[in-house]
Amino acid sequence: MSEPVVREYLLLGLRIGRLVPGFVDCWFGDPRLARQVDDEPPADPAALAAHARALRADLPASGLSARRSRFLDGQLGALACTADRLAGVEVPFLAEVREYFGVEIEPTDVEVYAAIHDEIAELLPGSAPLLDRVTRFQEHDRVPAGQLVPAARAVSDRLRLRTRELFGLPEDESVAYEAVADRPWNAFNRYHGHYRSAIALNSDVRHRMAALPLLVTHEAYPGHHTEHCRKERVLVREQGHDEQTIALVNTPQCLMAEGIAEAALPAVLGAGWGRWTQDLLAELGLALDGELSELLLRRTTLLMAARQDAAILLHDRGADPDEVVAYLRRWMLVDEQRAAHAVRFLTDPLWRAYSTTYIEGSRRVRAWLDARPEDQSVADRYRTLLDEPLTPADLAV
Repeated sequence: MSEPVVREYLLLGLRIGRLVPGFVDCWFGDPRLARQVDDEPPADPAALAAHARALRADLPASGLSARRSRFLDGQLGALACTADRLAGVEVPFLAEVREYFGVEIEPTDVEVYAAIHDEIAELLPGSAPLLDRVTRFQEHDRVPAGQLVPAARAVSDRLRLRTRELFGLPEDESVAYEAVADRPWNAFNRYHGHYRSAIALNSDVRHRMAALPLLVTHEAYPGHHTEHCRKERVLVREQGHDEQTIALVNTPQCLMAEGIAEAALPAVLGAGWGRWTQDLLAELGLALDGELSELLLRRTTLLMAARQDAAILLHDRGADPDEVVAYLRRWMLVDEQRAAHAVRFLTDPLWRAYSTTYIEGSRRVRAWLDARPEDQSVADRYRTLLDEPLTPADLAV
């Protein structure tokens, strides 16, 4: 039986999820709680906000350990903000991000992007505009039609073995892949509990072959799926931390999860993953320049911070969506379709602040991994992220 404050937290998350489709990212807790919420009339958002604050005030007397209290404190603060917004309270965007994720954000100086552009130009020499050179290179790197799921599975099967060796996995865990269309995201992991995940790949995005290891390490091995499996086994089943049976969007939990997933590739493969990918996909009859792709992706990934800038422009500075598309095309070096897809994500009511989880989550997790003791491997440090309920504040270095 869950502690009272944990039980109320779970009910609160489920009640908000009843009001906001997609807010509950995963749920594998006590089915009686879900049935209770389903049988109730929809809750009043203002009452939910008040309840979140009351539960937060009760944490010091709850008897929970310090690390569980820290985790729930951040979660409840985020839920109070979500409920406030549902109740019609106007929350400035930067304050919304702070309440959701426990971080402060600001735009990146575009000179940082300009310097990265110079490095990319050296990798792809020529007289054509840089965006055209990048686009031309990437067009040769597209996963062929109909090959997205088979190629992802091939990469996943190999990474699963490596992840099992480095971090350990439950014997009965599994991941299923499917291609979908017309979604605001690129890929999505739905964890069902009992060590099972379903991963949807958005075929509209035109995924790149060289980026498949980034996708699979992020969504599955050793990213989201592995983190869920480890936390279910270590925290829920062994230690009774039932608060980990639910994952809620727009909370510090999500910033940590996305940061962990964004850092998954170096934790499991490290340098040289481009040639590794080239050799693996050659077995499927797919050809790419792995070494150049790795060098290029290492730099274009840094340009993804412009997505957070775009959110600030849209929601804090009142920019027009067309202006933001132009901004993303210029600094992320993407075509109009990709930039428009990013703006669709940023204007979705549920996901508008979510880019911060990737940008700030990645920055904090990578800095924490880099600050490891000299005698500790990246994999050993990363295992702590998989097994512990850490918060953004815990990553301060």
